[in-house]
Amino acid sequence: MTDDPSDSSVATEDLDAEHNPDAEPALPPPTPLNEPADGTPDVVESERRLSEAAAAIAAGEGPVAVDAERASGYRYGQRAYLIQVRREGSGTWLIDPIACPDLSPLNEAIGRAEWILHAATQDLACLAEVGLRPIQLFDTELGARLLGLPRVGLAAVVEHYLGLALAKEHSAVDWSTRPLPEPWLRYAALDVEVLTELRNLMGVDLDRQQKSEWARQEFEALLQWAPTERVDPWRRTSGLNTIRSRRGIAVVRELWYARDDIARERDTSPGRILPDAGLVAIATEAPTTPSGLPSGHRAIARYGRQWVAAVQRANAIDEADLPPRTVRSDGPPPARSWADKDPVAAARLADTRTELTAYAEQHQIPVENVISPDPLRRVVWRPPTSRDTAGFTEALHDYGVRAWQAEIVAPMLARAFEAHPDPD
Repeated sequence: MTDDPSDSSVATEDLDAEHNPDAEPALPPPTPLNEPADGTPDVVESERRLSEAAAAIAAGEGPVAVDAERASGYRYGQRAYLIQVRREGSGTWLIDPIACPDLSPLNEAIGRAEWILHAATQDLACLAEVGLRPIQLFDTELGARLLGLPRVGLAAVVEHYLGLALAKEHSAVDWSTRPLPEPWLRYAALDVEVLTELRNLMGVDLDRQQKSEWARQEFEALLQWAPTERVDPWRRTSGLNTIRSRRGIAVVRELWYARDDIARERDTSPGRILPDAGLVAIATEAPTTPSGLPSGHRAIARYGRQWVAAVQRANAIDEADLPPRTVRSDGPPPARSWADKDPVAAARLADTRTELTAYAEQHQIPVENVISPDPLRRVVWRPPTSRDTAGFTEALHDYGVRAWQAEIVAPMLARAFEAHPDPD
């Protein structure tokens, strides 16, 4: 008999099944999704073509799949450099928001139709910048989390539901490139190709798992979502913890803002101007002349005048006005320290977390999607006056917890507080 590798693999699978009859059958490999159903569309780059796209979308039916491509890591800010829209009966449209910066005609064409996005919080802000704002939406990434899928990236969710392999090799390219290469456009078109089918299948599963109302509330909350402005964003500088003096911290702050100004002027990602390690290296030396700047990165010499000016600004700050090395949080202390600071609060939190974990496992949903850790810790550390279910429900709502989440968590908190009353 001639050895046949395929026969050997089949025999091995048969033996595995025989020895373990409860084993899940091996799934076939996913089918590559390489070409858009209607081919790769041309990019809309004129007002006339935008009007055509809007008319086509308005004439379509059902929800509208939407995606945006940014140039994160390449350009300053998070603006969109390509927007993909697809609707049943309308086809797929690829729109250049740099050539067509006002997409309000498209927004009017979509009207009250449901948007389908994946990881909506990544795209909503840049879409709003060009006049695109949903009235209702379905987020397939958030839906995947509510359904307890082990992986929630678009490629993984598409493979799970449709058995298709969605290529992601162009996800991190510089989308500000012009003209955009055809393989990138093909990739972009495929990102919205199957979103409607995906949304329909996920809707069935959400209903089957009795999570449709959870999803409705989550998606409705996304309509009010806006990115939060970070206080003191410079404090996220990697390596800041190695700077020991308040004066040194001030130098890092001034260097951070100098780099940000350069990046904004050049429309370049700040990290591409100079990595954080370069800022920390300059702050460590704190030179007052260009000759004292450390070597090792060409941007240090190229923008030497700006770096030295930043150091000089920091040196001119009065001692009393120097930034503190650390900033006290307005929230409770880290949970790991609760046992020493307030053992009763620690016990209440532990009980609630135990019950939450069991609930999450039973309903196949990540614990953090039932409730985020921050509002839970805040309510336990500073509980409401009324410590029954109604009191905790109101307190959770004050921290932005959705009604469906409070309905689950508030009774757990009430039980934990009843089990661990205040000490006499």
